Amino acid sequence: MTKVKFLSGESIPLEMHKVRMVQKVNLHPIEDRLDAMQGAGFNTFLLKNRDVYLDMLTDSGVNAMSDNQYAAMFQADDSYAGSETFYRLEATLQDMFDVTHFLPAHQGRACESIISEILVQPDSTVLMNYHFTTSKAHITLRGGKVEEIIIDEGLSITSDHPFKGNMDIDKLNEAINRLGADNIAFVRLEAGTNLIGGQPISLQNMREVAKICRDANITTVFDASLLADNLYFNKVREAEFADADLRDVTREMGRLMDITYFSGRKLGFARGGGILTSDDTLFTKMRSLIPLYEGFLTYGGMSVREMEAMSVGLEETLDFDVISQTPIFVEAFTEELTARGVPVVTPPGGLGCHVDATAFCDHLAQPEYPAGALAAALFICSGVRAMERGTMSEERRSDGTEPMAEMELVRLALPRRVFTLSQVKYAADRLAWLHQNRELIGGLEFCEEPEVLRFFFGRLKATSDWPEKLVTAFRADFGDSL
Repeated sequence: MTKVKFLSGESIPLEMHKVRMVQKVNLHPIEDRLDAMQGAGFNTFLLKNRDVYLDMLTDSGVNAMSDNQYAAMFQADDSYAGSETFYRLEATLQDMFDVTHFLPAHQGRACESIISEILVQPDSTVLMNYHFTTSKAHITLRGGKVEEIIIDEGLSITSDHPFKGNMDIDKLNEAINRLGADNIAFVRLEAGTNLIGGQPISLQNMREVAKICRDANITTVFDASLLADNLYFNKVREAEFADADLRDVTREMGRLMDITYFSGRKLGFARGGGILTSDDTLFTKMRSLIPLYEGFLTYGGMSVREMEAMSVGLEETLDFDVISQTPIFVEAFTEELTARGVPVVTPPGGLGCHVDATAFCDHLAQPEYPAGALAAALFICSGVRAMERGTMSEERRSDGTEPMAEMELVRLALPRRVFTLSQVKYAADRLAWLHQNRELIGGLEFCEEPEVLRFFFGRLKATSDWPEKLVTAFRADFGDSL
């Protein structure tokens, strides 16, 4: 992926691939989209894909695979034990991260469960640059606590800091002194902090964190699920690595961390995941849990065909042209929205474009779930499915009170090699219209609220007839247009 300047002077993202297979999508009338949204309980996770035009919910497991990945799937060895497919994937990961051991798992949250089971004790604390929903849930379910020590700029919606995902070194030292190293289960770094806008972490920051933890004898854990985007930013924003081979960068990351885990639904452009370590003791503890929870040690709950595709996809992650598409598309998306007055997280990160629902829906209080309401309104007026990343994605405390999220974001994910620039521009146009009519967006309230991970399958309802009013305003401006 690269940007080229056109005769008009405009710089436009230029895809470094051609499309050889397509899948039909549907753009239904707005009245049908309203019915679908109401049927889904105003939760975009519960929409049927047949009702969605552009699925920007996530990049997890929905990235387009390459021709070489599909070709590799034909050589899969489906042996239950000792599969050659496993050993090919293992060798790829050992070389990519310069580690000794690989344990397969069906996806990233399975890795989090296993890591938490061996490391988290009741009342222990996990320090992290920022939490992810499932990582936090696995820790708290085992009686642990989470403390976030991201740099202050990480929680600023608009900023020019190139690595807003960095851990604050002073806060890390303070937390270790305050809690005591023995009470810290592990320190977790997420490369591409999902919940604050896909913001990257610098390799220099990883070095500093690793040294402090090594000196204090604290285990370090690295979530590399969004590493592809992070590598792009390491190369373009971290001067030391401007001319570096990306393999050298990933190998240093692997050596710095005691445990690295990933979701292959993101990293590798396939489906699956795994845990990497060079620590024999940690490996032995985790190994016994793979057959118990996942499958035998040479498949770990994954399809061998997906494992073959992942092995090729991991190699493609080290190709700058391959990993640059999402960040460059996100940048173009962000610039388009900024030019049209829509509040977004800056600088543009990876994963997707993140809209600031607090500013967008400044007439709504946080308990009305402004990010959830904005995601619902966007689907109604466009058919674009986005994801709420705010208070709905939090969980109630044990006393029933509700913590307010530090950010109320709507994420429009851009899976790799899936959408065209015209589709991105359509989503931006409908968002711009919605921003002009933002006073029509009302609040939401839960009518079915699960205790754990409520944002996945909880159901809500509108607190007024605002969805119907939104449809009326849309028809007034767009007529019969979809």
